[in-house]
Amino acid sequence: MIDVVGIGADGWSGLADASKRAVASAEVLFGSARQLDSVPPTEFAGRRVQWPSPLMPALTRLLADHENSPRCVLASGDPMFFGIGTTLVRMLGAENIRVLPHPSSASLACARLGWAVNDVEVVSLVARQPSSLIPALTHGRRVLVLSEDEQSISRVTQLLCDNGFGQSSVTVLAQLGGPDETVVTATAESWTGEAPDPLNVIAVDVVGARTSRVPGLPDECYSGDGQLTKNEIRALTLAALAPAAGETLWDVGGGSGSISIEWMRTHPSCRADIFEQSSERSKFISANAAALGVPSLRIHGRAPESFGDLASPDAVFVGGGVTEPGLLDACWDRLAEGGRMVVNAVTAESESLILQWYSRKGGVMKKFQVYRADALGSFTAWRPQLPVAQWVATK
Repeated sequence: MIDVVGIGADGWSGLADASKRAVASAEVLFGSARQLDSVPPTEFAGRRVQWPSPLMPALTRLLADHENSPRCVLASGDPMFFGIGTTLVRMLGAENIRVLPHPSSASLACARLGWAVNDVEVVSLVARQPSSLIPALTHGRRVLVLSEDEQSISRVTQLLCDNGFGQSSVTVLAQLGGPDETVVTATAESWTGEAPDPLNVIAVDVVGARTSRVPGLPDECYSGDGQLTKNEIRALTLAALAPAAGETLWDVGGGSGSISIEWMRTHPSCRADIFEQSSERSKFISANAAALGVPSLRIHGRAPESFGDLASPDAVFVGGGVTEPGLLDACWDRLAEGGRMVVNAVTAESESLILQWYSRKGGVMKKFQVYRADALGSFTAWRPQLPVAQWVATK
């Protein structure tokens, strides 16, 4: 059993009696330098082990080196809120971990600001790119950003200004709950300098454009070479794929990356793997993913050669290379049981192939025809886009 004790900026004095007893009864104490220094020598006489950087490659070995000794891990705030507690539970199982939480930085920040915790979206920028914040930004919302360091505020305010949210109110709350607690507020466009301390949270009261996570973003949001599922068909395709929190999509023939990007935007825990053989298109996909707030989108090479030992996906979308020999077979074979497969076909040859799959596997066949109004001299006419046949099936 490993005890995981949450500790705040108020240090040892802020711990509950049960947390103090857990620390005192351990023989080995793990934590950051700041956390270890907050425990007085009179309260803990055992061995102190400072976490290395990066931590994850060494974590299993460090714990194993001391597995025969009572161990305690110090964590910032609530260990189960973007903390090491979740990592240890995933590695060792909940039955082998006892968590004694401290108030989280989000709870403390909301208490200072008078914000309802249940109505605030929290985005962590620890080991994540600042653009991960973009999907949470819409006018009138309140967002808490967990900073990586004192420079996170400059990255966040720059991102806000670059995306039309420069008038948003930004508050940096540093050393929350400690004797050196500091709260500073300004607009994003007027902010200068760094945060007063590396241990900080950024609160954003968003002012700017109204945005949506509903699939079907304007086509103009994407750069590329023209290989793009247009927004009407994109919305219908995402509806067929039916993303749910925590699920993974395989997107075969990524084009501009629009299907995967909008899959991931539906929920922060959704993941996607794109398989695209063109290196130039991969560059466009990467740029689009960053610009639209999902920089963690994973890009691989040609399918099915690049499937490798990736875990089976919950859904597969095939938008390119439909007639490649064996491609649909490989996608179906790797799809998880109960997963959804959606294939869009534009050419007669690809439509003929998915009709064969429909006859073998069942599911649903649909055909879409979209018209857009366009000028015809001084009048307006309907311009048809290419019809799209779509096969949807559950394995």
